[in-house]
Amino acid sequence: MARFRRKSCCALIALALAVFIITVILKSLNPEDNQFGSQFALRLIPPPGQMEQDNSVVVSAKPAQLIPAEKADRMENKMQDFPEPNYNVHAFYYVWYGNPQFDGKYVHWDHPLLPHWDPKVASGYSTGRHHPPDDIGANFYPALGPYSSRDPSVLEEHMRQLRTADVGVLAVSWYPLSMNDDNGEEIDNFLPLVLDAADKYQLKVAFNIEPYKGRDDANMHENIKYIVERYGNHPAFYRYKTSTGKFLPLYYIYDSYLQTPDVWAQLLKPNGISTIRNTLYDGIFIALLVEESHKKDIQTAGFDGIYTYFATNGFTYGSSHHNWRSIKTFCDYNNLIFIPSVGPGYIDTSIRPWNSQNTRNRINGKYYETSFNAAVEARPQIISITSFNEWHEGTQIEKAIPKTWGKTVYLDYLPHKPTVYLEITQKWARKFSEEQKKWLE
Repeated sequence: MARFRRKSCCALIALALAVFIITVILKSLNPEDNQFGSQFALRLIPPPGQMEQDNSVVVSAKPAQLIPAEKADRMENKMQDFPEPNYNVHAFYYVWYGNPQFDGKYVHWDHPLLPHWDPKVASGYSTGRHHPPDDIGANFYPALGPYSSRDPSVLEEHMRQLRTADVGVLAVSWYPLSMNDDNGEEIDNFLPLVLDAADKYQLKVAFNIEPYKGRDDANMHENIKYIVERYGNHPAFYRYKTSTGKFLPLYYIYDSYLQTPDVWAQLLKPNGISTIRNTLYDGIFIALLVEESHKKDIQTAGFDGIYTYFATNGFTYGSSHHNWRSIKTFCDYNNLIFIPSVGPGYIDTSIRPWNSQNTRNRINGKYYETSFNAAVEARPQIISITSFNEWHEGTQIEKAIPKTWGKTVYLDYLPHKPTVYLEITQKWARKFSEEQKKWLE
């Protein structure tokens, strides 16, 4: 009996000793005291003090919140999934859309039906406005619906689509501060959002300056100065490398023919009254070529290059594919940059019901491929795309979806996917890059 008691006592002592040793070991593994403890665990589980103070804390199996360095790594890995941006491929980009959620009303999606300039012709067509969200001023319907250009999620999606397409530069439609187009709102106040979104995806932003009221050499000088001072230091602000090695901002000047060569010369010639040459605000100014006679005007005015904008082959001298080689020859001879504008098609009968003669059928992507092929064969320095999202004129490469509303059946990209024009763009952007390397060999 005494022996049994001694054995029991020894067993109890051994058990107590084991419990003490285990406690000490576990204490040494507490992250609060162990400098080698997992920092991941510290982020996932709150310290004991916090749990005592706040009983509402729930330990979750969700991943820990990323710290900035990890976010940067994740973004870098994400960028590797995209093709390299081609900064010699530009897409015209419009930020004039609005909806009730972000703008208090629909903007541009409710576009009016524009009357023909001939009253006799105009009398044969409907008038009024479109009524979103089902009835919009476009022949196609966007996959994102009638969105707002101010919506951060829309900007994010647009940058993803542009990057997927291998586009490198957005040429943003721009009006000066406190000005806008006939159907829109001021856009300059949220351009920082566009620049930030573009920079996140390693894209650049150029300015497509619209024909605002009263445009002349003096206020153009002030507006260029404003653009450079407000946006010039942003990492997404696009600068073109010139033949002399300078990096200068590039500006598209839409409807440049509305001002005379003499007016433009005051801005673009070194001896002009409002000259911008050899100043901190100098840049590359690209004029719109519509008629053949404009070539000489563009040269006389002091522009640095030519673009064609319209996605309608045969509509103007400049937009006709068969003229692009001769235009390029003219540009080479006069030290001008040539930027042909390619497009997937054209249809604007939702806002100009009398303009069906200028419709260009997409032919399931063949029209776009033909346009790109003609541009590459002209051996330009840059190719521009009309457009990423000009929905009113049906030139968009942005995703579109099938939709029927009442008797209205919107056009779509079937039998192809909504991404088909982004994929065609990527294909030709790569081909253009490959061909440019051959030209330089």
